[in-house]
Amino acid sequence: MAQKKAFEVDSWLARPDPRFTIVLIYGPDRGLVSERARGFAEKTGLPLDDPFTVVKLDAGETERDEGRLLDEARTVSMFSDRRLLWVRNAGAQKSLAEDVKVLVAEPPRDAIVLIEAGDLKKGAALRSAVEGAALAMALPCYADEARDVDGVIDAELQKAGMTISLEARQALRRNLGGDRLATRGEIEKLVLYCHGQDAIGLEDVRALAGDVSGQSFDDAVDAVLEGRIDAFDAAFTRQCQAGTHPFVALSAAMRQLQAIQVMRAKMEAEGRNAAAIVAGHKPPVFFARRKLVEKVLERWSGEGLARALERLQGAVLQTRRRPDLSTPLARQALLAIAAESVRLGRGGGR
Repeated sequence: MAQKKAFEVDSWLARPDPRFTIVLIYGPDRGLVSERARGFAEKTGLPLDDPFTVVKLDAGETERDEGRLLDEARTVSMFSDRRLLWVRNAGAQKSLAEDVKVLVAEPPRDAIVLIEAGDLKKGAALRSAVEGAALAMALPCYADEARDVDGVIDAELQKAGMTISLEARQALRRNLGGDRLATRGEIEKLVLYCHGQDAIGLEDVRALAGDVSGQSFDDAVDAVLEGRIDAFDAAFTRQCQAGTHPFVALSAAMRQLQAIQVMRAKMEAEGRNAAAIVAGHKPPVFFARRKLVEKVLERWSGEGLARALERLQGAVLQTRRRPDLSTPLARQALLAIAAESVRLGRGGGR
């Protein structure tokens, strides 16, 4: 059977066997699935920005357009000797599973099929089709363990040219793990906060740890997510006047949006409604906030959430460069997201 245990996946991806032309990467850790899929795609040596050589499909497209994946797999490339068919957000789509069954029985000669999927239970049609094939590989992705988290910390800090003290690392590690996307987001946020420093200390980590000060901005962040601009402005102003640094509001908003981004991706991959995703989320969403989170999940797309997070990251960097303008810079970024939420609530594009 063509499958690997979770601990074997990284070693296989380091040297993928070229005989396997269909690769399924799946699991509950959406960030790790995405990261490993991109790593495999880069290993093919194909130009990932060339739409003639790399065809990116959403699994929903294969459901609406039956046979689409088969047609793409059998199309002869005019510009290279191989093509990569990259399917994202796979789950319980029946048409996709049927197409994969055909492809594993008759593997494409000049195409590589890469599929990113959510948490597929044993016996799921797509997973079974790949695991039972001779020239297809199924690679599971589960929550990071401590050593995996340390590896991500080291990789991100090396890119930033920073070091971290042992005490700071231990404190940071306690706040990470469970989802690769959220883990990397928290580390990137810390790097942004420490921009201009060579080393990260314990106090830097504590500043982003979501302590009591972070909770004090929750009302302002909830107002941003719902698009209640007046309520946001009142809550934000009140906390700033009380002496809380405006960066804490940006940090709290990033933490909330990252969690919602993970839920939105799961919602799209599994085809479940917002209420079901929120009800099953780990750690549990506080009952008083469930309706708000459900509303945000329905209102915002994955692309919209990514843009909002990018805006917040930019604001964090600006506040570090111009601490004298930190309050207006943070207010402006959060108001822009609140205004976007209002627009989406009125039926605007996502």
